[in-house]
Amino acid sequence: MLDLEQARQDTPGCLDKVFLESAGSSLSPTQVLDAMFAHLRREAEVGGYVAAIERSSDLAAVKTSLGRLIGADADSIALADGATTSWNRFFHAVPLRPGDRVLISEVEYASNAIALLKRSQEAGATIDVIPSDPTGQIDVYALADLLDDRVRLVSLVHVPTNSGLVNPVREVSDLAHAHGALVLLDACQSVGQITIDVSELGVDALSGTGRKWLRGPRGTGFLYVRPELIATLEPASVDLHSAEWTAADAYQPVTDASKFETWECAVAARLGLGVAVDYLLDLGPSEVEAAVLTAADHLRSGLTDMTGVTVRDLGARRCGIVSFTIDGLDPADVTKRLAARNVTVTSSLRANTLLDMSARGLDSVVRASPHYFCSPDDLERFLSEVRQLAR
Repeated sequence: MLDLEQARQDTPGCLDKVFLESAGSSLSPTQVLDAMFAHLRREAEVGGYVAAIERSSDLAAVKTSLGRLIGADADSIALADGATTSWNRFFHAVPLRPGDRVLISEVEYASNAIALLKRSQEAGATIDVIPSDPTGQIDVYALADLLDDRVRLVSLVHVPTNSGLVNPVREVSDLAHAHGALVLLDACQSVGQITIDVSELGVDALSGTGRKWLRGPRGTGFLYVRPELIATLEPASVDLHSAEWTAADAYQPVTDASKFETWECAVAARLGLGVAVDYLLDLGPSEVEAAVLTAADHLRSGLTDMTGVTVRDLGARRCGIVSFTIDGLDPADVTKRLAARNVTVTSSLRANTLLDMSARGLDSVVRASPHYFCSPDDLERFLSEVRQLAR
């Protein structure tokens, strides 16, 4: 069972406010900050190169810890400066030719969609949208009808940025693989709040970030690539870290997932990410998932009971993101008013999840995302403040 008091002591940023924005950028434990500050001080003493060499084993352990978290080998994980970079490094390594097809869901994230549009237009490929079923999640029967041997990639968002929906993954993977298509899972909003095992999900690649539910620092992220695929893909960008210059006219890519990395990085941030992942592993990912879901369900229940408040979450399965609107109030205004009452939430805009929000006639929603360090008093105070705004 999670020790709430210890978690809150390790998270001083949650003691003077109600913090419900872990889906954006969560509060890091003090252990993460201590690790980062210590390394930055060491860099100032001996220089960045020497300091990095001193921590080489700890840097390697970051991938080992991420592998433990998602059920993968360290060699199948590449580190990056965020989820978008990780996602793009895999996407741009997948060959696309004229006539090829890419499938996306209605909750595709804006950054992914923009990259998909740009590259598909350049390559002469097409993008088709997989409809949602009546619950709002991806319609696997519609997916089966859309798939053919021209589909090269299915881009699947595990949890969208604007809703508590959790998409089915294994069903999508099995259908896609039956037609020879690859599955790239955007797990930006799921890693850290939902237990994940890549072998059970059956995906070919998975991108994640450190700053959200993992409670790591900004500027960190990672990419998992199915080991059998690594040798078959050529990243769009390589350097002396991801390949070796072997002759005047030749180079040799490395054989593990670090071929999707580049040499320069913020070492302190990566060490902080490792500490954040280890902190989660020590707590127990399943324990964290249960705590997050309990908190989110409590908020949904409370909001549903309020006059003038509409919960906007979709899906047969839901998670720690709670989206809602208040009649007559713009979500951005709600966010500001709650901030004035020391309650931190955010608003999710139509442009971030354009297809889904347009289909539902929504310009924006308020997004609350409670993590396990939120106390019962925090949740009740949030509901009380929303209730007053709704009145």
